[in-house]
Amino acid sequence: MKNKVTTLGQFIIERQSDFPFAKGELSRLLRDIGIAAKIVNREVNKAGLVDILGEAGGSNIQGEQVKKLDVYANEQFIAALGSGGETCAVASEENEDLVPIDTLVSKNAKYLVCIDPLDGSSNIDVNVSIGTIFSIYRRKHEEPASILSEFLQKGTEQVAAGYVIYGSSTMMVYTTGKGVNGFTLDPSIGEFCLSHPDIKTPSTGNIYSVNEGNFKHFQDGVKAYLRWCQEEDKATGRPYSSRYIGSLVADFHRNLLKGGIYIYPSTKKAPNGKLRLLYECNPLAWIAEQAGGKASDGKNRILEIKPESLHQRVPLFIGSPEMVTMAEKFVSEGG
Repeated sequence: MKNKVTTLGQFIIERQSDFPFAKGELSRLLRDIGIAAKIVNREVNKAGLVDILGEAGGSNIQGEQVKKLDVYANEQFIAALGSGGETCAVASEENEDLVPIDTLVSKNAKYLVCIDPLDGSSNIDVNVSIGTIFSIYRRKHEEPASILSEFLQKGTEQVAAGYVIYGSSTMMVYTTGKGVNGFTLDPSIGEFCLSHPDIKTPSTGNIYSVNEGNFKHFQDGVKAYLRWCQEEDKATGRPYSSRYIGSLVADFHRNLLKGGIYIYPSTKKAPNGKLRLLYECNPLAWIAEQAGGKASDGKNRILEIKPESLHQRVPLFIGSPEMVTMAEKFVSEGG
C-alpha cells in the first residue's frame, strides 16, 4: 500500500483549528502564496529558454540592479495576494513604499504581508538556487492611517512565515508557530506535497556560511569566531566546513536540515548589516526558532528587535543554537 500523499492545501485545512481567531482567511492566504510560488517556479524553470533573464534596466530601493525575473516574481505575488482578498497591503523588497491592495474583496482584509519575491537574484543568470521569503502579520487596527506602523511590528507578532526554494526540486517551508513543515512540488500533479514534516534543526553542525571575501571588513569578534571555526579540534569536530552559496534561502535551507550557522555581520561598508529585518531576517528567524534553532544580530534576539522602517537592515547570525551561542560569545568579547 502506498503512503498517503498530503498536499499543501489539505495540510492547511487540517491545521486550520490552530487558529481560533481566524475563519479560514489565513489558510486561504497561504494557499494564495503557494499558487504564486508555482507560477514563479514555472518561469524560473524555463528562464533559460525565454527572454526573462538579465536586467530590467533599473534598480530597487536597496540600490541593487533589478533583474527581469525579480520584476515578474514581484508582480505575481502581489497579484495573487490582491486577488485572494485576504491582504490589505504588501511590503516588498522591490518597492520603496507599501503596496496597498485596494480591491473590493480586500476592503476588510485582516493581514499584512512582507515579502522578498526573489532572494538571491544575482544568481539568476547562472542557474544557482534562488528563493522567495515571506512573513505575515495580523492587522490590529482598522484605520488606513495606521497601516505603516502596523508593518513595524516585532517578529514575535508574526502569524505565519516561510520561504520557497527553487532548486533541483522546489520546496515550500513554513511555520504558523506550531512547528516547521516542508512541502516539495510534484510537477506531475502540480501540487506541493508534504515531504519534510516537523523539521528539527540539529543543535550543532560542522558548516559555517559567510562571505569570507569581506573578512577584513568584519568586527574583531566575528574574525575571531571564524578563526576558531577553522582550528583543528577533534572534540568539537573542527575545523568546520565553509559553505557559502550566496543565496540566503539556499544557505539557510541547507543549514536548517543539516546543521550549521549562517552569518551576515555588520561591516565597515554596511555598519547596520545588509539583510532586511522585515522580509528576510524576521521570517527566517521564526522558522529557525520553531525548528529548535536560534537567530540574533550578534547580541539580541532577532524577533525582539522593534522595526523602525520598512527596509531596515540588521546583522544576522542564524542556525544551530549551539553555534549561534558560540558566535555571540566571540562577538560580545570582541575577539
